[in-house]
Amino acid sequence: MTTMPVRGSRRTPGAVRRGLRRNLTAYGFLCGALICFAFFSWYPMVREFLLSFQKTNFVGPAQWVGLDNFQTVIEDSAFGPAWVNTAMFTGMALIVGYAVPFAAAIVLNELRHAKAYLRFVVYLPVMLPPAVAVLLFKWFYDPGAGLFNEILSVVHLPGLSWLDSTSTALISLVLVSTWMNLGTGTLIYLAALQSIPSELYEAAELDGAGLFKRVWHVTIPQTKLILLVMLLLQIVATMQVFIEPYLLTGGGPENATVTVAYLMYQYAFSFGNFGGGGALGLMLMLVLMVFSTIYLRVSRDNQI
Repeated sequence: MTTMPVRGSRRTPGAVRRGLRRNLTAYGFLCGALICFAFFSWYPMVREFLLSFQKTNFVGPAQWVGLDNFQTVIEDSAFGPAWVNTAMFTGMALIVGYAVPFAAAIVLNELRHAKAYLRFVVYLPVMLPPAVAVLLFKWFYDPGAGLFNEILSVVHLPGLSWLDSTSTALISLVLVSTWMNLGTGTLIYLAALQSIPSELYEAAELDGAGLFKRVWHVTIPQTKLILLVMLLLQIVATMQVFIEPYLLTGGGPENATVTVAYLMYQYAFSFGNFGGGGALGLMLMLVLMVFSTIYLRVSRDNQI
């Protein structure tokens, strides 16, 4: 029995050239992305690792000092408060900044009118440059004519020293961070809510479930994966907080708002101790790698 040759099984020289050109273009774009990623991500991480074991001012040759940089930063009186403040900031940001976007997404999902306008309003803070948003809140927090104290005076309450008191400074930074990042989390949660089959809500309504029962028995179980992923991502992001203490409080009052990232900046650019800054950065990177590994594991197991 003879087999008929398959038509088109042999590629013509023109098709080979076109395929080769497409592949070269694709690999060209890929190489460009890899070069940028290596230059702006991998090289800084490797350089930071080397700096943490060196003493250098980038003028003369670097000296290898072993673990001296780690000993220096650990013995610093601000080292302990920096880690405590970073952990407290992360915890408060999870309580406030993790729940508020999810609640805002639920409200937007339940609305029937003006959805597009309200989404724009919620996302507007994300479009502002971070420095502009932080400086705007610096005026809000002004102990004299600041907006927040003016509101308190209208309801006959005493004004607060928002950024000058050790009891309110850190939570003030959390409020700024929550407002700045509210839009991104809300839109991600809203996309997850809209992927939930409407039949589940209809069945819950037929059973007489109100809004809170629908959220508890339908919304949260259906979005638990994205909630977990956002939790891990928020932990990684908030532990690197820098711009808020840098622009609002300078780490004060009494080291109440100094964070690991801010202390790392101080060592490198205020004290000129790049090795100490590298040592702090390496410690923070190792902590964040734990949460990043958990995130990658969750993403892989659930094919996000």
